Amino acid sequence: VRSTETVWGDIFRQAGKTYRPAQLYIFSGGYSTACGYGQSAMGPFYCPADQSIYIDLRFFQALDRQLGAPGQFAQAYVVAHEVAHHVQNQMGVMERIGSRQSNETSVRTELMADCFAGVWAMRAQKVEGGWRFEPGDVEAGLNAASRIGDDILQRRQGGAVVPESFTHGSSAQRVPWFRRGLETGDPAACNTFG
Repeated sequence: VRSTETVWGDIFRQAGKTYRPAQLYIFSGGYSTACGYGQSAMGPFYCPADQSIYIDLRFFQALDRQLGAPGQFAQAYVVAHEVAHHVQNQMGVMERIGSRQSNETSVRTELMADCFAGVWAMRAQKVEGGWRFEPGDVEAGLNAASRIGDDILQRRQGGAVVPESFTHGSSAQRVPWFRRGLETGDPAACNTFG
């Protein structure tokens, strides 16, 4: 989390703006938020109403054991993705979407967050005290992005894959957007609405 604050603080400062870090809450089972009652079944989430990120650490166990995405970098990708929603909120993306929220806008918002997570990963390597890639880290992040695509999750639940119901995007969408951020390090390259 500290690394995301440094990276996004630098990006905002270069744009002449001030980045205000999100609050991070670690919980187990359930937790009351300004967006309603958060439950572990929801996975990690960002609540714009209180500008906070909520993570049930049991999700990381599920990411490793049930979804097949082990490793610290896979976890870092998830945290960076949730922080990216906070960045979107501060950039006004969520306000611009407003009442136009649909599955399509949800997917575009999530793919942008994947790309922003890649921006963090690329830039964090260049920051003093930032994340240092070890062999396999990039692959672990890409694997995590692929393992939590809506298509994979729907298959795992034993149902049919219904693209119209996607809210986060397919694996085939999530991986390239994360990779784009990782390769460019440029938030401007993450415009999923353009």
